[in-house]
Amino acid sequence: MRPNLLILGGTTEATALAQAVAAQGIDATLSFAGRVERPRPQPVPVRIGGFGGADGLASFLTSQRITHVVDATHPFAAQMSRNAVTACAARGVPLVALTRPPWTPQPGDRWRHVPDIAGAVAALAGPPRRVMLAVGRMHLDAFVAQPQHFYLLRLVDPPASPPPLPHHHVIVSRGPFTEADDCALMQQHRIEIVVSKNAGGTGARAKIAAARGLGLPVLMIDRPALPARHEVSTPAEVLDWLAHSGADLGV
Repeated sequence: MRPNLLILGGTTEATALAQAVAAQGIDATLSFAGRVERPRPQPVPVRIGGFGGADGLASFLTSQRITHVVDATHPFAAQMSRNAVTACAARGVPLVALTRPPWTPQPGDRWRHVPDIAGAVAALAGPPRRVMLAVGRMHLDAFVAQPQHFYLLRLVDPPASPPPLPHHHVIVSRGPFTEADDCALMQQHRIEIVVSKNAGGTGARAKIAAARGLGLPVLMIDRPALPARHEVSTPAEVLDWLAHSGADLGV
C-alpha cells in the first residue's frame, strides 16, 4: 500500500519530515493551523486552517483517503494532539507523534516550574521586573494581569495591533537563535527573569542557555498532559514506522 500521509505541522521537525518524505516520493500533505502568517515554503502540498475538531479531522481523513498521520505539532498544541488521537482511533488510521524531548535542568539552571500560562502569570506577582516573555503571541493577553513589569517580546510575525502590555518592546525575528546573541539581547534589555514554555528542541534553547550563563531565573511552563500515543523524535524514525506499518515506500 502506497502511503498518503497527513503531517500536522508548525514545527521545524514537521518541515524536516516534509523534506524527507518528498525525497522518498511519498504522497503527503502538510497542515498548518494558520497561526504563523509567513510559513516557510514546503516541498509537499500545504493546507492552512483548522479541521473543526476531532470529528472534522476524522472526516478529512476519510475524504482525503489518508493512510497515516504524523502529529508534528508544537508540544503545547495540546488540543490538536488530542483531536488527532481521537480522530485516528475513530477511523483506524495509524498515528505517530514526531516530538522533541523536553528540556531538562542543567547545572546552573534556576528554574521554577509552573503548570500552565495561568501559573506563570500568578508567579509574576510582586514588584516590577524586566521580563523576557517567550510564550508566543497567543498568550500575551493573559499577562495584562501583571502590568507592572517591562516585557521583552520576540515574535515570529509583526503584531497586527500593539500588544496589550503597557510596558513592552517587540522584536520580530525567526529562530533558530544563538546563545551568544540571546545573552547579548538579555543584557541589552537588562532582563531579570525569563518566562518560557518547555518547548524542547534546539531552535529555542538558546534563551535557556543564555539565562543559565547570566544566572537568571526561568519560569518554566511544563508541557500539557496528552493521551498515550506512539512517539518518535526524528524523521528517520517516522520513515521506519511507516515501513513497519506495511506502507510501500518504494525503496
